[in-house]
Order: sequence, then C-alpha cells, then structure tokens
Amino acid sequence: MTELPDLAGAVLLPIDMQRGFDLPGRWPGRWNHQSDERGSAILAAWRTANRPLLHVRHDSVEPGSTLRPGQEGNQFRPGFEPLAGEPVVSKSVNSAFIGTDLDLRLRRLGAQSVITFGISTDMCVSTTIRTGANMGWRMVLVADACDCFDLPDERGDIIPAAAVHAAHVATLGFEFCTVITTGELLGALATI
Repeated sequence: MTELPDLAGAVLLPIDMQRGFDLPGRWPGRWNHQSDERGSAILAAWRTANRPLLHVRHDSVEPGSTLRPGQEGNQFRPGFEPLAGEPVVSKSVNSAFIGTDLDLRLRRLGAQSVITFGISTDMCVSTTIRTGANMGWRMVLVADACDCFDLPDERGDIIPAAAVHAAHVATLGFEFCTVITTGELLGALATI
C-alpha cells in the first residue's frame, strides 16, 4: 500500500473539472469513464471530513476555446461546482501555480501536501504537479480519478488515452509525487 500523506496538513485541489471537455466534436476521445464518479466520491468525503479545498478552473484566453469565460464549457461539471465559501483558483495556463495566488493560498491554509485529480492527466494535472513539486510542495496524485484524451503523434497515429495516462502517471510517480487510488484516499478519510 502507498504511504498516504498526513491528511491533517493536506489540501484537495480538483483541477479543471469543467463542462467544456464533454462538448461534442471539440476534444478527442477520453478513456476513464469512472473519473467523474471517483472525483465526486472524493469531493463528498473531503467535504464531510471538513478538510480544506481549492477548486481550479481553466479560464482560457484562446479565442474559440471551450474553456473561455462566458462559454458554457467554462462552467464546472455537474457535481463539481464549488459550494458557498469554497474558493476557486482561476488559471489561463497549464499550471495552477503560474500566474495565480495558489502558492500563497496554500501557505495561508498551513498546507503540508496537495492532493489532486482532474482533467487532463498529461496536461494541467501533470504540469501543476511538476510545478508544485519544484516549488517544494508534497504533491499527491489520485491517478484513477483523472482522465485524458487520445493524442495524435507526429506521424498521424493515435496514442490511446489510457497509454498517455499510464506513461504520465509513471513519470509523475517516479519523480514528482506520490500516486494513490481513490479507494486509498477514501479509506484514509474514513479514519478522520
């Protein structure tokens, strides 16, 4: 079993759980059809344990982006909307630490570790974990509550999303974070 962080000093960071990733014809196929269910279970248990969390939303500055403010796709996915008093970190690049006050917010919360999940494993989740680790944060990835997309390579072949996810989780776990499962996190929360 993976060594879990001390949850007394942990902050939950759901990343980019937004509607834009489901708009037809805009994004390639995804693979983890349980990511919303698992993420919702984490969020519910975290709230029940009355632990601190910061939602991350991608507010794209790219014209035509499904994640641009004012577009339906910018809204949080059903079940991931912040409740009253739950803060939102708005970002316009892949890392939630760049161009935001995330580091300051975590310090003010007395955070020791940052537990994250979201969309997509290889883009904003990975970049946030890498940046956070480089800044000295103990980063934790709930890998089975993440999702990503099929990606074309330079030859025009498609790398399946599950393979993209697996490669990034392996890299992140080797160098940048602790990798855990939804079940492990829910089990730890049940003991608080």
